[in-house]
Amino acid sequence: MSPRPWLRGLVVAAALAIGGCDPAPEPPDLTRNQAFHITMRDGVRIAVDLWLPETLEPGSRIPTVVRATRYWRAIGRPGGSLEGDPNFEEAERFNDAGYALLLVDARGSGASFGVRRFELAEDEVRDYGEIVDWIVEQPWSNGRVGAWGVSYTGNTAEMIAINRHPAVKAVAPLFNDFDNFGHLVFPGGVLTVGFLENWSRRVRMMDLNDICGLSDVEGEACDRLRERVTGVKPVDGDTDGTLLAEAAAEHDANTVPYQSALEYEYRDDPFGPFGETNVGHRRSPSGHLPQIDSSGVAMLVRVGWLDAATVNGALGRYNTISNPQRVSIGPWDHGAGNDADPFLPPETAVQPTEDEQWAEMLAFFDTHLTEDGSERTPSEIRYYTMGSGSWTTTETWPPSGLEDRVWYFGPDASLVESPPVASDGSDAYTVDFSATTGTANRWYTNGGAGDVIYLDRSSEDRKLLTYTSAPMPTDTEITGHPLVTLYVDSTEPDGAFIVYLEDVAPDGRVTYVTEGQLRGVMRAVSDEEPLYRKYGPHRSERRADAAPLVPGEIAELAFDLWATSVLIREGHRIRIAIAGADADTFLRYPRDGAVPDWTVHRSAEHASRIRLPVRTRG
Repeated sequence: MSPRPWLRGLVVAAALAIGGCDPAPEPPDLTRNQAFHITMRDGVRIAVDLWLPETLEPGSRIPTVVRATRYWRAIGRPGGSLEGDPNFEEAERFNDAGYALLLVDARGSGASFGVRRFELAEDEVRDYGEIVDWIVEQPWSNGRVGAWGVSYTGNTAEMIAINRHPAVKAVAPLFNDFDNFGHLVFPGGVLTVGFLENWSRRVRMMDLNDICGLSDVEGEACDRLRERVTGVKPVDGDTDGTLLAEAAAEHDANTVPYQSALEYEYRDDPFGPFGETNVGHRRSPSGHLPQIDSSGVAMLVRVGWLDAATVNGALGRYNTISNPQRVSIGPWDHGAGNDADPFLPPETAVQPTEDEQWAEMLAFFDTHLTEDGSERTPSEIRYYTMGSGSWTTTETWPPSGLEDRVWYFGPDASLVESPPVASDGSDAYTVDFSATTGTANRWYTNGGAGDVIYLDRSSEDRKLLTYTSAPMPTDTEITGHPLVTLYVDSTEPDGAFIVYLEDVAPDGRVTYVTEGQLRGVMRAVSDEEPLYRKYGPHRSERRADAAPLVPGEIAELAFDLWATSVLIREGHRIRIAIAGADADTFLRYPRDGAVPDWTVHRSAEHASRIRLPVRTRG
């Protein structure tokens, strides 16, 4: 959904030149746009931009929508009209619909003061509750508040509910990271260095208000950029930039996520220089579900099948908490800026359109934030099936009408539905660390890389261990959570086990569908209750539960692939491809640089296989 989700407005920032705002009185008046600090319980000043409808009359009371970010709530410019502000389109849409819009720089970022111990820490989330307190005290507020956002701002939109403030009635967490560590940073315990290193460097530049470092320019190019864009927008009263400089100086103590992640392996390891523990749960909505559930807020959720692994978060949330939820799962990149159906050309237009997406969200907020809005949003999931162009609506997940079918790894790289009967059978594979899915994959899009484009995988598959089925006798839909079971012995105690589900066309073109991964030492299955509904074996990922592989011993590795919905056409084949690396995406395992030799077993006793939820069409 436009505007783009992260580094919001920075793409256009270099071409823009803000100005025109008078210093805001305290409390603010009805000036169209005002920037000021709101002081928190501990004295930390949080920077906000307030946009009010141009036609708002004294005495009128309207609802408010909040978008809180750590990517600069607004961009500073030496001069220019309000219409040139990158937030103007967003403000116009909400203001014209009768809403106040409040944009917030998260604690320790932008023009706000404070320090970020880790992303979405408890003190940041508590700030949002106090900001809601401030909103409902304003003479123009009708006492109803919503929140929206894409990506990080989608996280804040959901986590504002943790405060259980009675004024917060509805939130729209779009393309957000419900379980940030499990679905983006450490999927299956494997670190996504390709995404995280670049993201971490850029947010570091933002926190220090280094516009030239952020834009990778210096010298005269930097000077020219600063003539148009100064960095984050200061508050109106900070005419000489003193407050902004003081805030940026405080940010120097922020935890640097990439450096900290390289030293962090298990969910209960200390993270960052502050020694924070259990960060993997604390920094994500998934770690606060009892509070979100008891808040009762209605939720409008959007997510893409190929947007990191966030779709599993949307489905896990749906089946765990009782909040009214309207979930859309589409063929989108991160933020729905592009259509990512791998069976369609990259330039395919996004559906629904941007205007239609805005209309749906505004109608959702109208239902819950107007004075008489009391209708309960029915819970449902609307999902797109890739390769078919069709949408389906269901109230239950998994949807009805599907059956689990098992395909076994067979001899001669085959994938068959008959279980093996031989007492032996195996395939050897030496991990090829040059294997890659490129830098336009599902893990990069979450960092602002844009469209998800997987090229023909046939050449890369020659680096992998593959198993391919016979041609499908009829159109076959796969919708849900594939579950792979590998029986492997390895020469090394650790490794990254990556399994791809692919479509092989009659002409030999190989199309990526989905994947799953598991770090070898994370293989121990836990019988503890997970925080939210999962669709494969649950693992604690705690250090005490580490289970290194034993060279020469067969280990069972069972894990789910990230949820998907795809149509495998008649005559096409299903392929399972197994890798031990994705060179452009994941950290190398084992970390000592060793090259593992694997033996994948496919005997009657150790039948490696994949279970797929399917239904036939036609």
